[in-house]
Amino acid sequence: MSDLEADLPSFLTKVQFFSEVSEASLSSLGKNMEIETYYKNDSIISKGEVGDAMYAILEGEVKVHEGQHDFGRLSEGDCFGEYALIDDETRSASVTATKETKVAKIDREHFLDLMKKDKGFARGVLSVMIKRHRKLDSIQEQLANSKKQLELANDKMSGLINGAMDAIIMFDNKFRIILTNPSADALLQNDDALQRNVLFFFDEASADLIESLVKSGLEGDENAINNYLPHVVRVIGSEERETLNEGTISKYGQDEAIFYTLILRNIEERLAAQDTISLLTNQKEYLAEEIKELTNSYGIIAHDDSMAKVLNLVRQVAQTDATVLINGETGTGKELVARAIHQASSRNDGPLIRINCGAIPANLIESELFGHEKGAFTGATASRKGRFLLADKGTIFLDEIGEMPLDLQPKLLRVIQEGEFDPVGNSETIKVDVRIIAATHRNLLGFSKEGKFREDLFYRLNVFPIVVPPLRDRGDDIHLIAQEIIDRFSAKLNKKIDPISEGDKVLLSRYTWPGNVRELQNIIERAVIIAQNGTIDWHALIPKSSDDGPMEIESQKEQILTSEEMTRLEKENILRALRKTRWKISGKNGAAEILKIKPTTLTSKIKALRIERPI
Repeated sequence: MSDLEADLPSFLTKVQFFSEVSEASLSSLGKNMEIETYYKNDSIISKGEVGDAMYAILEGEVKVHEGQHDFGRLSEGDCFGEYALIDDETRSASVTATKETKVAKIDREHFLDLMKKDKGFARGVLSVMIKRHRKLDSIQEQLANSKKQLELANDKMSGLINGAMDAIIMFDNKFRIILTNPSADALLQNDDALQRNVLFFFDEASADLIESLVKSGLEGDENAINNYLPHVVRVIGSEERETLNEGTISKYGQDEAIFYTLILRNIEERLAAQDTISLLTNQKEYLAEEIKELTNSYGIIAHDDSMAKVLNLVRQVAQTDATVLINGETGTGKELVARAIHQASSRNDGPLIRINCGAIPANLIESELFGHEKGAFTGATASRKGRFLLADKGTIFLDEIGEMPLDLQPKLLRVIQEGEFDPVGNSETIKVDVRIIAATHRNLLGFSKEGKFREDLFYRLNVFPIVVPPLRDRGDDIHLIAQEIIDRFSAKLNKKIDPISEGDKVLLSRYTWPGNVRELQNIIERAVIIAQNGTIDWHALIPKSSDDGPMEIESQKEQILTSEEMTRLEKENILRALRKTRWKISGKNGAAEILKIKPTTLTSKIKALRIERPI
């Protein structure tokens, strides 16, 4: 008998399973135990076989495993297979020697026989089993608490992930999706994206970017993989919807168990907001120019019937979306009429955008009207929104429409008819809701007959024509407008100016004002600047014209007039009287009373001299 076998009862007291059993009882057990030797890779127990003995390791080492999965190692003083002593269940795992190992084999039959005969042995084994079960109960309770904590933590994590507004996508090192949250499902337009290749949901450039970042992370560049995506990526959903997103990418795990988390945020709305801000900024710039231009015009004064009729037409057309063509000489205030139409319309909350078609070079006017893309032509260093887009939901005023190049007129016709256009350098069609008001001092119908203006465009513009009368045909409006301008300039320059006298009114009415209100404004501005002691010398400021004939005749008393000259002089004199009285012939303050002739006589002279009231 070897020393190990002789000292077996003492050794068994150190085995946990027998730690509560007396050495005397273990001596009885040792008499019926077998000592077996196993060598490296020898199988001691195979999973699935029915056991009938337990083993105590005397020396050496074994591994407990299932196939290639290793549960752990046991060495000297450890035991295994003890449940085979009390039941006939199959083995739950395999045990294999990792080196030369000696074990003491305890047969079930002898073990149970000793349990019956030796109460001390039985009591010791039961004591160990009770302690073990109590420990197991404690471990199970701890596991149960840990499970609850894990479930709570998992619920919190799931709540965070599923409730996140950003799309969260987790994928493995083969780019297979292993987790998505509801926001990601909506972004990908797919409720069953698991195990699909995440790169399939990106355009080529974005997929290349993500693939390169993952590769950099595998090569050890943590800054590349645990960081913000360096560029915006384009996601293409299962239903072909494309969205622009910014986000982050991160890595966790090691070796084969590496996973990546991609968090994406849709920035389409933010980009749209930025475009809106840009659009509003451009509108502000345009409107600032308009305010500067239009607030200098001092409103519309319309005491004369001719201008009152214009305002009546404005009120009629303002409540419609009809295209308006304003005709009138230069400086008559066509832009003021356009602004009045816009202000009286339901579009007055929208912008009023003005462009002078005659003030912009022909090669740039298309870009000004319809916008252009970056690089569309030489000098186009940035994209620009055209004025039609700026005027969306509002009104666009096309001043001097007769100067628009012929080759651009079909594009304008398309906007009028279809409400759409293509920016320069871009094939994308843009829809707009714009009310069009055009103005000209040209005879557009005559232009169209000469081939200088498209006839179809003329008729589309001329839906509702308005003719603004020249200043010379507006009677006392000349004096009222002049006084209004004087008051404003004198306040601006802090100079007190005397009101217009009756004599000054005659001078203002006598001049034909070829430049109309604009000329009147320029003359008055100069007059206020050079005025001395509040007095304006109108004789020095108003240009001489053929209407000044009577004054020149009075200063040249020796001059003899011909019959033709006398007739012209009489005709001009009657015209001045008629303008002054707003073409009132008879009654108090009528032209006949001013001329001191009978109304019937004046009526005869008007017919004889072929004097006609302007329309």
